[in-house]
Amino acid sequence: MSLPAFSRLPVTVDLPLLLQALAAIGEDDWHSHFNSDYYVGDWSGVALISATDALTELSPGRGETLLRAPWLQDIRWQQGLRDLPLQIVCARLLRLGPGGRIHEHRDYDLGEPDADLRLHIPLLSPPQVDFLLDGQRMPMAAGECWFLDLSRPHRVDNRDTQARIHLVLDCRPGAWLEQAIIDGLATTPSPEIGHDAFARFKVLVASDPQLCKSLQGLQDNEAFIVRTLELAAERGLAFTREQLRAAMRDGRRQWNEQWSA
Repeated sequence: MSLPAFSRLPVTVDLPLLLQALAAIGEDDWHSHFNSDYYVGDWSGVALISATDALTELSPGRGETLLRAPWLQDIRWQQGLRDLPLQIVCARLLRLGPGGRIHEHRDYDLGEPDADLRLHIPLLSPPQVDFLLDGQRMPMAAGECWFLDLSRPHRVDNRDTQARIHLVLDCRPGAWLEQAIIDGLATTPSPEIGHDAFARFKVLVASDPQLCKSLQGLQDNEAFIVRTLELAAERGLAFTREQLRAAMRDGRRQWNEQWSA
């Protein structure tokens, strides 16, 4: 079946219990993410369930599932998810430290036929974290359960002073999960484009004909990006080159889709 880009599932997890289990994880249990070229700062994880053929505990795999020590030794992980009848093939805690950044990328394996479906359950979700999917900021809050199609372009910036920690589940497709994704669409909050600085700059451009004209005259993409960042900085608004590129791609996609049948 065709699934949406994202959906907040209408389900409940026991967040206080999951936070208790998280507090029992020691600092030595965290290991750097295997995709070292994809990020700056602290992006680390703890494997709860992984595949026997995975290259590392945090890597994906297609083999039999292996229950790792934190999952086996602390029943609170299972109890916290007791109302979710899922076939979990991989479960990880993923932490992005303060100032950390995950560069835009795509998890192409999640777009393959019969691919696993990835769920994110924020456990610690400080306000100054931007998780952008297709250029749109996902308004995920602690204790919620979100399906995200991460075969699409996505990136994360932690501009906060605290770590962001998600419980990430890869699950086999099934009737219950697919229906929960569809059912959640009606109550999924609307995403935003970027964070406040980028949104404020867009308002400025729309309300200032001279500013708008100066950018419209730039035909070269790189020149447009450089000048946009300069103009934003002059007005005390800071956002990243990657964030601007993502918004440009999303604008082109929306333009193309309006002509599609």
